[in-house]
Amino acid sequence: MRQPAHGGNLAWAAALAGCSPDAILDFSASISPLGPPNSAIAAILSQIGNLKHYPDPNYSELRLALSHFHQLPPEWILPGNGSAELLTLVGRELAQLAATILITPAFGDYYRTLRAYNAKVLECPLISSEQPVLKSQCVANFPKVVATGVAELKVLLKTQHSGLDSTDCALLLNNPHNPTGKLLSRDSILPYLEQFALVVVDEAFMDFVPPNEEQSLIPVVQEYANLVVLRSLTKFYSLPGLRLGYAIAHPDWLAKWQLWRDPWPVNTLAAAAAIAALQDTEFQQQTWAWLSPARNQLFQGLAKIPGLQPQASAANFLLVESQQSTSQLQQQLLQHHQILIRDCISFKELGDRFFRVAVREESDNQRLLTALKES
Repeated sequence: MRQPAHGGNLAWAAALAGCSPDAILDFSASISPLGPPNSAIAAILSQIGNLKHYPDPNYSELRLALSHFHQLPPEWILPGNGSAELLTLVGRELAQLAATILITPAFGDYYRTLRAYNAKVLECPLISSEQPVLKSQCVANFPKVVATGVAELKVLLKTQHSGLDSTDCALLLNNPHNPTGKLLSRDSILPYLEQFALVVVDEAFMDFVPPNEEQSLIPVVQEYANLVVLRSLTKFYSLPGLRLGYAIAHPDWLAKWQLWRDPWPVNTLAAAAAIAALQDTEFQQQTWAWLSPARNQLFQGLAKIPGLQPQASAANFLLVESQQSTSQLQQQLLQHHQILIRDCISFKELGDRFFRVAVREESDNQRLLTALKES
């Protein structure tokens, strides 16, 4: 069975470990261990009888719930079958521009959607696989590098891609950044909106940042017609099996994308679960209270293991540099401990010396730390 490019492939892990998928302790997918919320489960059960009906094609109730949540008019919001579907729609838009700049390492699905429409991709690497000594320093300084990156990106276009101007190009990035977990300030991203024809910010992990610290661009989206923000409801609320995300952008963009896609992309159960989850302030507070100490426990434990160097993170995962092959470490953990970590081979700038782990509950984190000490 082919090694997966994404985390969370329990069938592949179980085949390698020689056990059932249920026996795998999964640190490879960055999903909250606290959910799904009981409110979401109750909402799903309440809608079983409605499975005989088609969903509302306009998703009026879901868009209204998201509208209240973000204090935006509903017409600025487009629900989708996971943020991956919406990314694919955006990819078609990106392909119409001269080029799309990716700040790398970048989430692999960005390459998928850009390839699907033959979009021109220009990489702006912040970490060089040819300079391993500088890797950790580059990762640690990621926010600072991005904050000063407007001028550097302009130089990149002029020196390496003559004839291209940033006003004819797009920029695609995520915040908090995957896989480093670094949180970029809103102010560090705003200058890009003055420089590029289209800026797409994937905020799939922004929900994990407490409200007093978060740096979402949603509050300014109505000020910039060239800004698209993608959000996910599956990671924070532990609902990846339902596939639910949404895009926030100017209504003209969203109306066009609506015409491009299949009808009823969000199923009835997913829409009901999302509406309930958005209103579940108790679950949200519980998650923010859990994450910081759990992440610190895991970070401190990893830092004490010889040969491992975790990176500080604002998200619900940690990127860890290792002195040994992480693909080999992944296999050892599976075969001897039935634990799955996410190798970073698919991030070509990181290669076989980094791995990523989700933050889980204390007992699970401790089990991982014990296994790593023995590997």
